[in-house]
Amino acid sequence: MLKEAIATRFITPLREGGSLPGLVEADDFGTYVIKFTGAGQGRKTLVAEVVVGELARRLGFRVPRLVTLDLDPVLGLGEPEQQVQDLLRASGGTNLGMDFLSGALGFDPLAFGVSPEEAGRIVWFDALVNNVDRSWRNPNMLMWRGDLWLIDHGATMIWHHNWPGAEASAARPYDASDHALARFRPDIVAAAADLAPLVTEDLLAEATAEIPDVWLADEPGFDTPDELRRAYARPLLARAAAIHERVTGIEGDK
Repeated sequence: MLKEAIATRFITPLREGGSLPGLVEADDFGTYVIKFTGAGQGRKTLVAEVVVGELARRLGFRVPRLVTLDLDPVLGLGEPEQQVQDLLRASGGTNLGMDFLSGALGFDPLAFGVSPEEAGRIVWFDALVNNVDRSWRNPNMLMWRGDLWLIDHGATMIWHHNWPGAEASAARPYDASDHALARFRPDIVAAAADLAPLVTEDLLAEATAEIPDVWLADEPGFDTPDELRRAYARPLLARAAAIHERVTGIEGDK
């Protein structure tokens, strides 16, 4: 399971994105970007962050370390903005934290270069998890200490918002025409050859095991958290084998 920490001080809300994350300090002396169970799509967004983030880490991508953050709503009592107070009050208990990369710069495809190999790996991975939120308008990537880091995976695996239709949804192609790295001629075929064999049942079981049980409880159609974890793994395992053949919108991708 993810490392557990307790939020001890709410520093500030972060105005980027629609979910209003925040910056907190914790009892392990870490500083984290916190994503709240009471925001947006709630716990499903956090589940997606964990599954995709931990899978990315195991495949060799640079992603901020994830932790669970126990939040006492009392931390919001001194916040001057009502929206922030309401969000903190609605998010007591287990939330998600990710290491704050101090000094990181938002990735700009016009300012930074990316090799076709690295671009191919990222586009292939985004196709695997059906990331609809890595466009040139909102890359959700950071440059930190000279390296490219991937962040914000809450808008992935959209099939988990409708489990009865998950199999059909997960079988759809991936349109990469708007992808932030499309201009770098990503080598998706080479990426698939390297990465697809690594996406095994065991690897997916490791990644899904990191999801806190509390975020999986009471999901309609599932009797146990482990049954739901297996449901998260199945579409990813199926997509890994051939998703590179169903990526569209990249010139020269076939």
